[in-house]
Amino acid sequence: MEWINETVVREFVFLGFSSLAGLQRLLFAVFLFLYLFTLGTNAIIISTIVLDRALHTPMYFFLAVLSCSETCYTFVIVPKMLVDLLSQKKTISFLGCAIQMFTFLFLGCSHSFLLAAMGYDRYVAICNPLRYTVLMGHGACTGLVAAACACGFTVAQIITLLVFHLPFHSSNELHHFFCDISPVLQVASHHTHFSQIVIFMLCSLVLVIPLLLILVSYIHIISAILQFPSKLGRYKAFSTCASHLVVVTVHYGCASFIYLRPKSNYSSSQDALISVSYTILTPLFNPMIYSLRNKEFKSALRRVVGRTISLPQH
Repeated sequence: MEWINETVVREFVFLGFSSLAGLQRLLFAVFLFLYLFTLGTNAIIISTIVLDRALHTPMYFFLAVLSCSETCYTFVIVPKMLVDLLSQKKTISFLGCAIQMFTFLFLGCSHSFLLAAMGYDRYVAICNPLRYTVLMGHGACTGLVAAACACGFTVAQIITLLVFHLPFHSSNELHHFFCDISPVLQVASHHTHFSQIVIFMLCSLVLVIPLLLILVSYIHIISAILQFPSKLGRYKAFSTCASHLVVVTVHYGCASFIYLRPKSNYSSSQDALISVSYTILTPLFNPMIYSLRNKEFKSALRRVVGRTISLPQH
């Protein structure tokens, strides 16, 4: 990577929580607790899905992948943020910043396409239930996840290369707590209009295309549910989609606010606040929304715990 050696800036300084200097130890304790709780709940979800055969279905396969993705996503950002909250020197190397940006973009973009795949799963389950096991076999599910990861990898690679090929000669202070696109672009010495357009278009496509696929899926789902003869049947069908809809709304709401605004509306304090929500709070609530309020999952969790407790007795 010869382009790294051509720049004056060798490291970036995070200023995301600099205005809250007196609260940084408290923030560290709160964020650490939330992070550990998130890791614990995702670990419970993944292990329960793996260990209980009743959950070996496409819906729970996608949920396990989503939990893995969110665990990795928080791992890319939160540990470094926690260290910085206790450090006087809140820095990251130029290469480290590029790696962090690429990784979180890869996971975030893959997350968007994965939500679209989950929407398609719900569409097949409700609109074509007799062919569900055929259309959503293991090969199809694995292919959808692989396609989501491939799209995320491609978009993340292009955006990261565009951003870090820019010259960085003046400031190295990022008004954020991790290497997001807008804060890094703000400190670039200059950047072409073309690169800005390409980055904006890629961010738009990553959000708009999966969202359109989800909307098309739910248009068919709602029309199918309305034709169900009983209210109980309609309620059960909709309840299987409600969790997905909540997570989609939160994910696309936060992401659209951050990445689809005009540059003139950029606010580092607003972005930092929203970023805290989707790096810490969203991964915390998603497991509870999807699984811990799900009767089928809770029954499976009780079976797994029961088997684990009974093992030492044999």
